[in-house]
Amino acid sequence: MAKVIMVQGTMSNSGKSFLAAGLCRIFRQDGYRVAPFKSQNMALNSYITSEGLEMGRAQVMQAEAAGIRPMVCMNPILLKPTNNTGSQVIVNGRVLGNMAAREYFQYKTQLIPEIKKAFRQLEEVADIIVIEGAGSPAEINLKENDIVNMGMAAMVDAPVLLVGDIDRGGVFAQLLGTLMLLDEEEKDRVKGLIINKFRGDKSILDPGIKMLEEKGHVPVAGVVPYMDIALEDEDSLTERFDRKTEGLIDIAVIRYPRIANFTDFNIFEQMPEVSVRYVTSVAELHHPDMVILPGTKNTMSDLKWMRQNGLEAAVRKLSEQIPVFGICGGYQMLGEEISDPDAVEEGGVIRGMELLNTVTILKKEKKRCQTEGALSPVEGVFRLSGLGFQGYEIHMGSTSRRDTPDETIAENVISDGNLVYGSYIHGIFDRPEIAQEIITCLAQRKGIQIADGAFEDYQSFKEKQYDKLADTLRKYLDMNQIYGMLRDADIH
Repeated sequence: MAKVIMVQGTMSNSGKSFLAAGLCRIFRQDGYRVAPFKSQNMALNSYITSEGLEMGRAQVMQAEAAGIRPMVCMNPILLKPTNNTGSQVIVNGRVLGNMAAREYFQYKTQLIPEIKKAFRQLEEVADIIVIEGAGSPAEINLKENDIVNMGMAAMVDAPVLLVGDIDRGGVFAQLLGTLMLLDEEEKDRVKGLIINKFRGDKSILDPGIKMLEEKGHVPVAGVVPYMDIALEDEDSLTERFDRKTEGLIDIAVIRYPRIANFTDFNIFEQMPEVSVRYVTSVAELHHPDMVILPGTKNTMSDLKWMRQNGLEAAVRKLSEQIPVFGICGGYQMLGEEISDPDAVEEGGVIRGMELLNTVTILKKEKKRCQTEGALSPVEGVFRLSGLGFQGYEIHMGSTSRRDTPDETIAENVISDGNLVYGSYIHGIFDRPEIAQEIITCLAQRKGIQIADGAFEDYQSFKEKQYDKLADTLRKYLDMNQIYGMLRDADIH
């Protein structure tokens, strides 16, 4: 059986995903076969495995850190919010259906056998499994029949590292308050506390750490500094949405309410002379060099949102001057019409932005597949024809040209022949030659030159980030204590 360790947090966005990824990298560097696991993920960023199954991207990122291919058993349950009170429920990579929050709360214990089965699959390929929790284990309204925090820890008898985020304030109250709200058996599982995202002189914290250990009766396993690590975030709480600085090349991404798979643009964010801004209003849009319409969990609703707040009209006007690129749901919006005969989203028919000669019909069956090859001939300012690509498709619906509605479009990227582009392929920018062509073209249009070295291979860049993360954690965590938790994983 694999050894297990679990990372839980005092709140969402406390840094659980990054810390779990860092531990995966450290254990891999130390010669172990390691795999990540999260029983239930709630996120709109998802990934399609080689088998055509859907999983959360946080575990894909952690699998990369572990040097293992992503497998859907690393994330057996994925919840993709469709509105403020309900989600699409995906089990073992396939859509089970849409459920309201209360309905899922009552149903979720029926999924415990699937969680255990997925975990057993991982045990066959890993010496160590790093489990990530969700939110906080002290959400007293959710503790009954929990399957993702202490309930998950109990299923596999896992020792727990509890992480608090000092950058958001009140870290001692976070950690002590969480411990106080756990029952004795749950508290016994917490073997170490971590203060995360610290800025400043650690010696100033020492009195607080001493009192924390005295009152909590749990040792502090480390104080981790705030890290400038460019890796994928789990969900829309990401801090990248707050960046508003315009760089030499300024890319504006429309941040609709149900934005999905914004990890598609990470490659641009790591380029030193490129800024990626997420905008929610016309006032924030300014005068970018390119506008991107990203994926969305609800195309029709988010298009209406753009229409109501003026962003649709602003983007249409900009499309006469600068490139506009739609991915997945954003691509569907760029067409002339979106119809929903089966009420997959809202039902009925809605006019599109009318920037591409396409129509989209939403369908009940979700398309899930990986795809790669060379781009078909693409007209327009970007010289993309023939460039290699690799990515995946994940969408409800098919798109065809207006004049040939019975023929689904087979091209990788389509355009209006000049400045407007659309594609269903997530990850299409990840190949360096595609990203380089886009940025080089934008620079030429602006009359500037991009410095040599700005186009580092994205996969190599990510590998360096994983190593940087592991090096930092080795320095600031008590790894002897953490390895001791693994040796003593059989708590009872």
